[in-house]
Amino acid sequence: MSTIYELTVEAVEAGDIITYHPMRLAAALGIKDVNRLAVETNIMGSKALVTIYPHDPLAQVILNDPQMLVMDDRGRIWIGRYHNGRPSLLRLYDPASGSAQRLLLFGTTGAGKSTAGQIILAAMKRSGIAVLYADLKGGQSAPEAYGQAGHGADGNVAWRVTTQEGTMAQLRTTWLTMMERQERYSAMGRSKFLRDRPDPLIYQIVDEANRLLEKGAPYRDEATFYIKDIGRTGRSLGIGIGLFAQAGHLEEMGGSDTLRAMLKEGEVVLLRWTSSMMRQLVTDGLLPAGMVLTPIPKYAGEVDLVSQFDEEHEDDDLPGTQGTAYNVNGRYPSSKMRFWNIGSDMPTEGLDPMVLDLYGPGAPPEIEEAAWDLIGDAYGQRLDGPEAYRAIFPEPEEDGDGEGAGGGGKKKSSARAASPVPEQAKPRSRTLRDRVQAVLEAHDDPLDAREVLDLVNADGGRPVKLGSIRNTLTTLKD
Repeated sequence: MSTIYELTVEAVEAGDIITYHPMRLAAALGIKDVNRLAVETNIMGSKALVTIYPHDPLAQVILNDPQMLVMDDRGRIWIGRYHNGRPSLLRLYDPASGSAQRLLLFGTTGAGKSTAGQIILAAMKRSGIAVLYADLKGGQSAPEAYGQAGHGADGNVAWRVTTQEGTMAQLRTTWLTMMERQERYSAMGRSKFLRDRPDPLIYQIVDEANRLLEKGAPYRDEATFYIKDIGRTGRSLGIGIGLFAQAGHLEEMGGSDTLRAMLKEGEVVLLRWTSSMMRQLVTDGLLPAGMVLTPIPKYAGEVDLVSQFDEEHEDDDLPGTQGTAYNVNGRYPSSKMRFWNIGSDMPTEGLDPMVLDLYGPGAPPEIEEAAWDLIGDAYGQRLDGPEAYRAIFPEPEEDGDGEGAGGGGKKKSSARAASPVPEQAKPRSRTLRDRVQAVLEAHDDPLDAREVLDLVNADGGRPVKLGSIRNTLTTLKD
């Protein structure tokens, strides 16, 4: 059979909503492979379009040319195709309003989230977007998305980190860049972002974001603050934010309040999900009431009962459905689409050359030079881990007499030292008193002030002066 059948269904009474069970509908139509069946409903749920294919229309979705990933003049990237062959587009920038977007990509383990993320990241590089990428799977989610070593160097993203401390450094760097733009644009009399005039579109991407935002994570409250503020304020300043996650429930993502606005107004892509996540999305009104999304099975193909006496049966593996998704804010929100099939057929020993080709050669776009002095060494040297966190979350600076917080002296104020995060949301940073106490507890022999100074300055924290050490030692004696 090679014929495609299309049926139009309407509710009998005005105000009725069409509901259906995918497996029962397929059985009623005599279809063994539910992936041959596509059902779309309108937003009101009063009409439906049922399409029956001779085979799975999403079995192969081939990217013929990497240039297809380049953002169009409406700020959209082409991430894959729908069952009917139409392009699935993801908006990263709205030129009409001058707004960057908020992006959410959800999927359970094995749903194809890493591949989908690579497609989006490659499209961002090819589209001239500066990307700060946090891969909280230790760099394994998208190893081909390697970062620059410094300004002007080759790379596929401007800055990649793989630790929670590095992620916090990126979030604060993005926030500081946002605040610098806000002040600069205000002085220019500009209320909207104009792409590349003079600044690039920037995206902060956090992959495996659930590890940063789940209950008990060390930076959960602080990260939630920055994500909310960047999502709320960054849009009109050309700074977008994207979260890729395996969350089974919104509580694993900093609570439903964190993501409510992002889900309602952002660009949302749902790969294979958990039932609890889908129930919450519908219950919270994050999906239209009449929208029905057919569950995405783990495997495609026809499944039939096989007798134990059937000696000719071949137990072949069924094809997977990785990359099949719903582009909830796209043109056809209730219609399944599939991300491009990319990469080598079999796993490679190192970086996949076919995925690297998607990004293209050369240096990626970077944060504008106008912000470099403010955002400092964490970005300039592309640091990661505790070193990056210390570089962008500075301790209180000492006054001209060499006395700081530990000695009761005055603190210098600086734009970069001021943190917008409520104190109760911040992890407690070590004071100079803590650092001196740690040195003393680690040494049984008596130490003079200069020896303590040398040991404190060797612990990786902010350098201090002898006067501060002496004052701190005096307070410890008291």
